[in-house]
Amino acid sequence: MDPDWILARLAQPASMRTAFVEIRGSALLKAPLRLSGEYQRLEDDTLVREVRAPYAETTTIRAGEVKIQRAGKAARTFSLARAPELAGLQASFGALLAGDRKRLEQQYLVAAEGTRQQWTMTLTPRSSAVAAKLQGITLRGRGAELRCIEARPARSDASGGIELQRTLLAGAAREAANVTDASQFAALCRGHGAAQR
Repeated sequence: MDPDWILARLAQPASMRTAFVEIRGSALLKAPLRLSGEYQRLEDDTLVREVRAPYAETTTIRAGEVKIQRAGKAARTFSLARAPELAGLQASFGALLAGDRKRLEQQYLVAAEGTRQQWTMTLTPRSSAVAAKLQGITLRGRGAELRCIEARPARSDASGGIELQRTLLAGAAREAANVTDASQFAALCRGHGAAQR
């Protein structure tokens, strides 16, 4: 599978929005935390992640800064230099949505496999600062649709295991509307229906 074919299909104009559903597991939680909301790329250098449930929070990455706003609390702003993994996220989203493999490869080693109907692209951080927090990112899709992002943290959680953070996008996020079971969520991420295991 050629990464260029995938990138050409993922390329979007600067102003785009896509729904997301994310499941975060942890040994510290009785049940996985389910977040839903919308990613917005309003300009080439701006990425907004708006969580709408179970709480309201907006994270804006722009001009080398991260701003986090929560209802009823003062906004927090800090430099991307303090969060290299977020800088990598912004750069990778921007490069993905621009279809720019050269810019993507400045941040990550890029590999792809599968077919045009069901593909996987793996991004492995080049920077040791990012790799210290993130082992890699796996993008999963069908045709021109990016359906799932799996982020693998570099460090284990409190139970000693590595907990994948899965984010479903677009059609997969819609299919996950009533899914609460982690195994069904994982199946959707990997391109199977919610009812399949």
